Amino acid sequence: MANEDKLRDYLRRTTADLLRTRARLDEVEQAAGEPLAIVGMACRYPGGVRSPEDLWRLVASRTDAIGPFPRDRGWPLDRLVDPDPAKEGTTYSDRGGFLHDAADFDAELFGISPRHALTVDPQQRLLLQTAWEAFERAGIDPRSLSGQSVGVFAGVMYGDYGSRHTRAPEGFEGFIGTGSAGSVASGRVAYTFGLEGPAVTVDTACSSSLVALHYAAQAVRRGDCRMALAGGATVMATPATFVEFSRQRGLAPDGRCKAYAAGADGTGWAEGAGLVLVERLSDALAAGHPVVAVLRGSAVNSDGASTQLSAPNGSAQQRVVRAALDDAGLDAADVDAVEGHGTGTGLGDPIEAAALIAVYGSGRAADDPLWLGSLKSNIGHTQAAAGIGGVIKMAEAMRHGVLPASLHIDAPSPHVAWADSGVELLAEERPWPARDRPRRAAVSSFGISGTNAHVVIEAPPEPARGTATDPAPGAVTASASAPESESESAPGVAPGPAPDAATDPVPEPAPDAGPAPLHASAPDPDPGTTPVSDPADAPPPVAWELSGHTERALDDQIVRLRAHLDAHPGLAPADVAHTLSTGRAALPYRAVAVGRTPDDFARELAALADGVPSRRTARGEAHGGARPVFVFPGQGSQWAGMARGLLASSEPFRAELTRCAGALAPHTDWDLLDVVSRDDAPELARVDVVQPALFAVMVSLAAAWRSLGVEPAAVVGHSQGEIAAAYVAGALSLDEAAALVARRSKALLSLAGTGAMASVELSADDTRRRIGARTDLGVAAVNGPRSTVVSGDADAVT
Repeated sequence: MANEDKLRDYLRRTTADLLRTRARLDEVEQAAGEPLAIVGMACRYPGGVRSPEDLWRLVASRTDAIGPFPRDRGWPLDRLVDPDPAKEGTTYSDRGGFLHDAADFDAELFGISPRHALTVDPQQRLLLQTAWEAFERAGIDPRSLSGQSVGVFAGVMYGDYGSRHTRAPEGFEGFIGTGSAGSVASGRVAYTFGLEGPAVTVDTACSSSLVALHYAAQAVRRGDCRMALAGGATVMATPATFVEFSRQRGLAPDGRCKAYAAGADGTGWAEGAGLVLVERLSDALAAGHPVVAVLRGSAVNSDGASTQLSAPNGSAQQRVVRAALDDAGLDAADVDAVEGHGTGTGLGDPIEAAALIAVYGSGRAADDPLWLGSLKSNIGHTQAAAGIGGVIKMAEAMRHGVLPASLHIDAPSPHVAWADSGVELLAEERPWPARDRPRRAAVSSFGISGTNAHVVIEAPPEPARGTATDPAPGAVTASASAPESESESAPGVAPGPAPDAATDPVPEPAPDAGPAPLHASAPDPDPGTTPVSDPADAPPPVAWELSGHTERALDDQIVRLRAHLDAHPGLAPADVAHTLSTGRAALPYRAVAVGRTPDDFARELAALADGVPSRRTARGEAHGGARPVFVFPGQGSQWAGMARGLLASSEPFRAELTRCAGALAPHTDWDLLDVVSRDDAPELARVDVVQPALFAVMVSLAAAWRSLGVEPAAVVGHSQGEIAAAYVAGALSLDEAAALVARRSKALLSLAGTGAMASVELSADDTRRRIGARTDLGVAAVNGPRSTVVSGDADAVT
């Protein structure tokens, strides 16, 4: 029996271990297959592209961004170009896609000294700028990530910025090595933001950024980091690549990539930078980050021993496409379009098209072809930044429901069997209709190194479609994207949840009347008066906060936000307010505008931009070391249902308000939790109800702020707000404060008369001048430089 008992015990333990192992394996398999969310995108590309929205406008408008060589890089332009493709040291193409502002950089924003900044490769500078913007577009303050498990996977293939010098210029030794080292490109981003996930620089030539995205996805799925930046950057510090490919006869003389076209005559070199921020889809939805696209699957392989080192291998391309579809758990028919590598070469494009036809075209319905296009036809071949540019382009295309046209297709390449292939070129723009499944696209990149990459992305889930940037479908978010910024300012804006906002703006006073009084909530209509309130359907005022690292950067922010507001008149002001205040870094130079409607903000932003004084704007410079002050107002700040939202969403608020209810109960004949959570609370008209209720809400708000790490340097209050301040400061216990505020409010009932009080937006001196010699009206309180309370006979106040 003893042996049988031991055996049963052993079997029970073994079974339990097997069940735990099975559960763990299921968990690992689920994690490995979970789709990833792209929650932030940022880019710089030719044609003045400084944002994903700019890139979409460029492709949607069929813009050709190819232009002449830059004149600010010290290139020997007088002897560099020669039409003879055999002449050494020259290029027969004098055009490409260039970042003509690649030298622009706000070094101080990133903690880099001016002298050191000169030694930092522009590719590294662009990665810093686009990293900042990608974080902010995800609604994340870039400065909040220090010490966190965030990875950086950056594709970079040129190191010619520092190598231009045979010896370091005087005074710059010790900086140039790290400034141009490829390994430092990802490391500098990690160092600058304090990111502690993997930091890896990828160089597989033209497939670098897509390979970086593949490895970033693997790292997030494996748990090496919780989120990761992925992409690449290319800036040609020297014309060497033009000279090199001229000898190979690989350049298009006019610098334009005629992808998959009969007229394809070579590639056109270009520059660019792009980064996306990825995390698990479940984490993104839980955090409320804007999901702009879903990364379903990806794959990487090599050509192996192909016909020659730099020649593409069609079989390998087919394999990488199939592997990416397998990783995504999809069939070829589940993908609508491919953003191809499409460099415009007579050899590579036909091989690539044949591979896509073999995988995606087989068995496809005649009315449902795979649509094929290439961003390179607009901006040229951006090399290490090419693949990620394709991802950003297709994410925007899915959001807008449009497949943009590729340029320079005189006719499909005669070297490809297009007839009945199931694959068609996007020679013209086409609508991308919604289906009973998400829109999906794939992106290809093939490096001259022989490394191939293919990724599959899809439109986000349906629940919260649209963004404040554009009402078109495409982003799952509790918020919406706002405008990008100049590199000097705090770039990029991410979304924020908001109620609807629509009401008439407060009218401006007549020219001869002076400032009109604004009948809002009176600061403290003690005793027993009823404040004049806004219409019931008026949204509450909100503040739009902007900041920049310099005055000029702040001015740029104001200009760009005005332009964004003009372009998107349907924005909810509270949405933008949430975004600006929670999803961006607070930089030293700041401005704020207060309003209720888009028209309000259009007016106030114009005042800020023009330097015109306004009652609802302010700007200045913040100084380090300042801590917040909690200000607790008097009566008049109440509204029905004022605690309902926080009772449901904030545990610290709910816990403190519940404690207040218990402390007030012995002194009141009403229930605090009931009164403050109802939309119909006539009790709030009673001074002996409203003042204790406001006290409780204010101290509960303080508890909610403190739970988030916001500790006040000081507290100050007025009326029952003074009691709240004393309690929060620790001068009174909760029971003492509750007894004091309840008894004080009851005492006010016996003091209440037949007069009235109102708040006016005037200085105390202006108010007294208007009152003049009247004896039925006087100044009751001075709450600020332009906030005065008057009291007296009710008719006189009215």
